[in-house]
Amino acid sequence: MKKTHQNTHQRFELVIFDCDGVLVDSEVISCRAHAETLARHGYPITAEQVLERFLGVSDREARLIIESEISRKLPDDFESQVKQATLQLYAGDLQAISHVGEAVAAIDLPKCVASSGTPEKIHHGLTCAGLYDLLAPNIFSATEVRNGKPAPDLFLFAAAQMGMSPERCLVVEDSIPGITGALAAGMTVFGFCGGSHCRPGYDERLRAAGAATTFGDMRQLPGLIAQIDASAIAS
Repeated sequence: MKKTHQNTHQRFELVIFDCDGVLVDSEVISCRAHAETLARHGYPITAEQVLERFLGVSDREARLIIESEISRKLPDDFESQVKQATLQLYAGDLQAISHVGEAVAAIDLPKCVASSGTPEKIHHGLTCAGLYDLLAPNIFSATEVRNGKPAPDLFLFAAAQMGMSPERCLVVEDSIPGITGALAAGMTVFGFCGGSHCRPGYDERLRAAGAATTFGDMRQLPGLIAQIDASAIAS
């Protein structure tokens, strides 16, 4: 368990980052891999439809939804097939979100990752984007909890592992399930809408879901955190 970062004037003591679409610009790639794998198993769907329906949802949760719709089981190794297809596409196409490395480094608070991806996918994605060493070993996966996003389990698990109380945690998310889960955990959420998958008006959707604020450039994040800390001092 990590030591609590004590500062009575700071609103936040831990920043929890989602991975896909927040640290790595991977959502379009992941949706393409998911769509191609589903199509091979008789469930025609486009990458855009996967993005719309399953953004922020773990592969496990998405599988259960699809199996309920088609009234049959997908292959036992379905998640493995999606993962392998994703990793193959990562090798050539994956990039970090613009300016995220400098933004993470500029935030003088404990930080961790809480992602719906598998540990292997998270590790591979962060490594390809050159971010793994910046955030390791504080990296947590939905595979470590009973229920993935939009349940609060993963966020509560990450906070507990870092030794922080939920109300002192700030979550940076790009998906509505992620925002829903973070709010259910009693945390504050900033919505990031700067990934290549974000369409016009996406910031409004994130705010409607409960994001305290939204931003589209990672260089804004340290300043947004500082503004809230300044407000905490003033109060």
